[in-house]
This record gives sequence, C-alpha cells and structure tokens, in this order.
Amino acid sequence: MDYRHTMKGRRALSAVAITAGLLLTVAGCGGGDDGKSDKGTPSSTAPAKSGDDGSKAQSKAPESDTVLAEVKGEGGVTLTVKSAKRDGGGFVTVEGTVANGTGRAWSVGSWRGDERELAKNGGSMAGASLVDETGKKKYLVLRDTEGRCLCTRFTGGLLQGQSTDWFAQFPAPPEGTTKVSFQVGGMPPASIEISEG
Repeated sequence: MDYRHTMKGRRALSAVAITAGLLLTVAGCGGGDDGKSDKGTPSSTAPAKSGDDGSKAQSKAPESDTVLAEVKGEGGVTLTVKSAKRDGGGFVTVEGTVANGTGRAWSVGSWRGDERELAKNGGSMAGASLVDETGKKKYLVLRDTEGRCLCTRFTGGLLQGQSTDWFAQFPAPPEGTTKVSFQVGGMPPASIEISEG
C-alpha cells in the first residue's frame, strides 16, 4: 500500500512540474499583440494543455457521456474516443479514456511510436495518428521543440482494472474534412467525426 501511495505522489508531482513547464513556455511565447488581427497567418505554437498522467485514474469523472468510437484490442485494452474538436489555431484535440481489462498491469510503451525522436516520450499517446482517407493524408501527434508530444503520458502504465483519461493534439485536416480514423499502437482504427471547438 505504501508503494501505491508513493507512486501516486510521484505522478502528482510530475503532473504539477509538467503543467508548470508548459505554462511558462506558453507565457514566454505571448505578448507583442498590438491589436492587429492575423487571422490569415497560421499560428506557430500549439495551445498548451496539461496531460493526465494517470494520477487521477479513477477519481476523475468523465466530462461527457458522448462516445464517438470504442475499440478493443491488445489483449483486453479498451480505447474510447469521447471528443475530437477543431481548435481555432489549426489543431484538432482528441480526448477519451483507456481501460486496462487485460488481467495484469499493462505497459503503454507500444503506443509511443517507432520514430527515434519519440523515444523520450515513454508510455504515451505519441504514436497516435489521424488518417484522412478522402484526402489521403496521415496526421501525427504534434510535438514541442524538444520532441515531447502534445499528448498524455502514462507514467507507470495502468494497473489491472484501472482506467484513465487521455488527450492528443494533431494538425487540423482541411476545413471540409470531418471524418477521420484514429489509431494508436496495435489497436484497431476508430472512425471518428471532428466537431468545431
């Protein structure tokens, strides 16, 4: 029991440190607004969003009962997509939950992707992608300048029976594109619809 509490404390401390770092990064990018609108110019930075690293695994109530898609795979893992919203800065934020029904502790390492620069993301949603079959394009999770994904990192994986919320940010497909497939790791693709945020 002490080990569990220690890990929860470490996860909470990690979440606070990551959130503080993201806030400082975003604050450093702000300023210089002289009142002129630059709606035609694409933004060069992604909106910051702190990731849920699993420290609030079962205590956080879902924000919405809406389910866009649910897929099962990897020996009992259930991935649920609850929202896919197009943000004003040209991004799509996909959110949902993942539940471990494998009967044992589950490591999320296979979800980080195969790219060398994603290796430092550990167990995370870094390997997720959106596929626009009509436009024949694949969109990968956005990253910061140090190669860290703008997505949830699952510190320590998930214990048997545990579930947690997740998010991942992608470049937005063209305005007319609303239907895409979401895929991560060895999970089957999930057909989802992008809504305006």
